[in-house]
Amino acid sequence: MALPEVDVMDLVYIEGLRVETIIGIYDWERQVKQVVTLDLQLGVDIQSAAETDDIEHALNYKAVSERLVEFIVGSEFLLLEAMAEQVAELLQEEFGVRWLQLKLGKPGAVPQAKTVGVLIERGERF
Repeated sequence: MALPEVDVMDLVYIEGLRVETIIGIYDWERQVKQVVTLDLQLGVDIQSAAETDDIEHALNYKAVSERLVEFIVGSEFLLLEAMAEQVAELLQEEFGVRWLQLKLGKPGAVPQAKTVGVLIERGERF
């Protein structure tokens, strides 16, 4: 008896990616770069990469990180919510990520907190 085929979702993660950018609604925030931090979980199937041991079959976390830094440095969002949504869209469109969880933080925005931010999930778990 053959086993049923099961969809697989593995996670590639990136933690603590730090990017300096213009972010915020206040006049002073539009004049200075601030740090945002990203923690990502990216749902992918790593079986082909595991079988071939070939980066061409993997979600290249270095390429993902470099692209996100490039995108965020070149942007000037008012809200973290808008940045989070566009980062999620970029990951799905450019890297074919089927599911993702993104924690986007703005350290120092609230002096009494280590960081504040948003946590979003996009796509369907399988």
